[in-house]
Amino acid sequence: MKATDLFIKCLESEGVEYIFGLPGEENADLMISLADSKNTIKFILVRHEQAAAFLADMYGRLTQKVGVCLSTLGPGATNLTTGVANANMDRSPILTITGQTDTDFLHKESHQNMDVVTMFKPITKWNWSIRNADSIPEIIRRAFKIALEEKVGAVQIELPQDIAKMDSKIKPIVKQKVLRSRPNRELIQKAAKIILHAKTPLLLVGNGCIRGNASYCLRKFVEKTGIYSMNTFMAKGVISDKAQRHLQTIGIKEADHALLAMEEADLIIAVGYDLVEYNPKNWNSNLNKKIIHIDFAPAEVDTYYPPTIEIAADIDYTVQAITQEIEKHKHKHHNNNIVNDNNSIYNIPEQFKRIKKEVVWRNTEKFKHNFSYPIMPEKLVFDVRNALDQNDIVISDVGAHKLWIAKLYETYVPNTCIIPNGFCSMGFALPAAIAAQLVKPNQKIVAMCGDGAFLMNVQEIETAVRLQLPIIIIIWCDSDFGLISLKQIEEFGRSAFTKFNNPDFAKLAKSFGAIGYNVKSTKEFSKVLEKAKRSTNVPVIISTKVDYSRNRLLLNDNFTALHVGHFAG
Repeated sequence: MKATDLFIKCLESEGVEYIFGLPGEENADLMISLADSKNTIKFILVRHEQAAAFLADMYGRLTQKVGVCLSTLGPGATNLTTGVANANMDRSPILTITGQTDTDFLHKESHQNMDVVTMFKPITKWNWSIRNADSIPEIIRRAFKIALEEKVGAVQIELPQDIAKMDSKIKPIVKQKVLRSRPNRELIQKAAKIILHAKTPLLLVGNGCIRGNASYCLRKFVEKTGIYSMNTFMAKGVISDKAQRHLQTIGIKEADHALLAMEEADLIIAVGYDLVEYNPKNWNSNLNKKIIHIDFAPAEVDTYYPPTIEIAADIDYTVQAITQEIEKHKHKHHNNNIVNDNNSIYNIPEQFKRIKKEVVWRNTEKFKHNFSYPIMPEKLVFDVRNALDQNDIVISDVGAHKLWIAKLYETYVPNTCIIPNGFCSMGFALPAAIAAQLVKPNQKIVAMCGDGAFLMNVQEIETAVRLQLPIIIIIWCDSDFGLISLKQIEEFGRSAFTKFNNPDFAKLAKSFGAIGYNVKSTKEFSKVLEKAKRSTNVPVIISTKVDYSRNRLLLNDNFTALHVGHFAG
């Protein structure tokens, strides 16, 4: 069969549902082969290749399958790079397919010709340029396998125009299920022993726990041991923010309630923790903590992250095994007071209880009745949380609002509050919301964007309208790159070159065929959000002015004193 027909059959064999991208001259053969196939794969035309990579990224995060994006050669391929780098550093499995000119031209200067494979090397786990049609099944199978190997990430395949026209008699390779490895029994016993002898252990939940489907086992671990927990930005929801012993999110080093608990801990049980999110120097600068590292892969080498025990195995299996080992010890030593009245294996510091009480009050009560305008970030996050079901999905873009969402948005289920926090690329949320709505058609999808980030991929409103997706986009407006401005003011006493102007967002939405609202009061915001939820096939854009003078609290929220008077009641 023709090489591009074989290519499509290989993608079908891998279970690909969508390809997100833009066609070009050099991938025309592949486009026609896709159109002539049985249409088991849907092609989603986007308006910019960066958006295609962001869509593939979000698809990978939500499904734990490989998201696929496509471009032509040259400028199409360069446009993909930011989104591909974002997926790779945030550990999202994607395959990037790029077109290329005929191989006869690659050794010399020719129209739009550049070394795309070399360009993608630093931002992918593996990439290759196809030179023989018969190698297509092996290359595609290998690409998917590598993309899904921990730590998961991005891969890239280049298909030159002349290779696309070749013929082959080779068939697709059937994928095999790979079982994840179980942990070493001796290491499990040692880990349990260290946990049992710790005075103030803490559980640090990272992004790997989402990919490892480890939510249930970690909730059981906390329930059985009484150990307090916290999560990174990209692990929100693994343990519910409603849980009694969960201190919620860590990662805002300048104003982190959870960091105060870290200071008291003598043992950190780091599960699925990824150093790309949060530097261990922020919580282990004195090198005075024991660390149990549990992840699919061995620990990254870092001066401030020297594991006492390192378990590289399936997270779910490992946590279950440690829990069972601790339960055996609890049962054996029950009469020796190893377990207290709270079903905890240690005495809970009063500091932990006070932090939890403050965090709950701050997130659920403190700004509930504050109707000042421009709307406070705390009130905006509260109103969005109050309007959505626990399985609805909030997607954050990058900017000051990302820190507010990480800090305040109560999350109860994994993958329902998604924050790009590895590569941190602005312009992520709108394209990502499109993919999320395709994957989760029965859930409300809300993209939270700063006015700076929103306009970076504004063209994708047309994609959402064309696909009839009722995504909701909330634009936090201050006509400033607020987080950059904040950091400049903190260091230099003033900001420079961060201000800009905005269009009329309601009129902009209407021009695309979407619904738009420019909110004028805090009371109006929650009412408009309720209207937006009723849309079934049209995107809704809501802009509101935000009181970003509150951003100074991201650098210092005066919580370190832990005054009892701060608490509700």
